[in-house]
Parts: sequence; structure tokens; C-alpha cells
Amino acid sequence: MDLNLIDALRSTGAVREFEDRPVDRDVVARVLDTARFAPNGGNQQSWRVVLVEDPATKAAMRDLYVPGWLEYLEMRKAGVQPWAPIGDPEGEAAAVERARRLTHDEAAAAAGGFAAHFDQVPVMAVILADLRLLAGTDRDLGRYTLVGGASVYPFVWSILLAGHAEGLGGVVTTMTTTREPEVRQLLHVPDEFAVAAVLALGYPVKRPRNLRRDPVDSFATIDAFDGPPVANP
Repeated sequence: MDLNLIDALRSTGAVREFEDRPVDRDVVARVLDTARFAPNGGNQQSWRVVLVEDPATKAAMRDLYVPGWLEYLEMRKAGVQPWAPIGDPEGEAAAVERARRLTHDEAAAAAGGFAAHFDQVPVMAVILADLRLLAGTDRDLGRYTLVGGASVYPFVWSILLAGHAEGLGGVVTTMTTTREPEVRQLLHVPDEFAVAAVLALGYPVKRPRNLRRDPVDSFATIDAFDGPPVANP
């Protein structure tokens, strides 16, 4: 058993607080050089990465991040699972309207430190997915499509793991996707690309160690959805 790998898998939790020091672009390049070996459908490597470094562009990304975050918070306050594929559209709409009625001061207070200072993260990496290259085998099932992400999100996770090896921490965010047309315009992204995620990376103030997750027997069964649970190790 590779204990270093096991430790990395158990300690690559979300990091939103970073030391006030830059991350050299060479370090980011090494991280991406490792992450590019992530599994992906047909080895199409359908991802693109835009590193946002210009302060004005980072501030614009923050301004696209915060509204979605405020909507998310209002939905959670109302007991609505935000943007769930099978959810409560009326509850969502009401929460979104409440978020949009917040005053500037209310919005600033609700956003919190990470969202309000999203433009100050040391590394902001926008991950794009080329929709022409995804094998979305669930595309025609008449429900929310999910499978195409299997060709992109392992790459995103590999960035976090490779960053861990470089002493970095980070978090995957998707709030700017609520304003995808504006993000595409801001970053000159062609229409055939989707915004899959934005990664914030940096040297963590603290490395998360005591991550909480449900045990194996709560989500894994044998032979059928309602089959016997897999015993916890």
C-alpha cells in the first residue's frame, strides 16, 4: 500500500484560506504537466485551462462568482438543495429573487471572506470542456446529463492531487458557471466550450486533516441498489 498516496487522498480537502505569497507559474506548469495524465474518454483530452492573472480580469471573475454564491446561500437557508436536477424550482426561484434584492452591504456581509476576495486567490484556473469531444452517453435519456463530466473532472481532481504534492491546496468552484455567457465573453471562450469549474490554488494556511465523510456501508451495496451493504473496513 502506498501510504503517501493514501494520505494525499485523505487530506486533499477544500482549502479556501491561502498564505499571502504567490505561486510561481513554473509550479503551476508542473502541476498541469502531471494532471494531464488523468483518465479521460477516448484520450480526447477535452479540457482547456485559462490561468487568470490580470488583476482586472480576476476582479471581473469575482463579480461573476459572488451573485451565484449569494443565490446558493439563500437556497440553503430556505432548505432547498441548490440547483438540484430533481429539486424545487419554485423554492429556487424565490431564493434567487431574495438574493438579488440584497443591498450592497447585505451582500458583502453574506458573501463572506472567500467569495468577497475571490480575486485575491494566488492561482485562478478556469477549466473548460470542449463539448465536441465529450462522449455523453446519457445525452438522449431525457434527464440531466452527467456522464460527459467523466472526461473532465478526473483532470480537475488530478490538479488538486498534483498541487498537494507541490505543497499547494485548493478548492473546486462552480459558481461562475451560473454566469457562463459572461465568463465566456470575458475570457474570449468559443461557444463550443463549457465552463466546467474554476480552481483556486495557493499555499494553504492550514492543511485539512480531519475530513468527515459517510462510511462505506452508507453508500455501497452488493448486487442491487437495495442489496446488502458493503461492510466498513
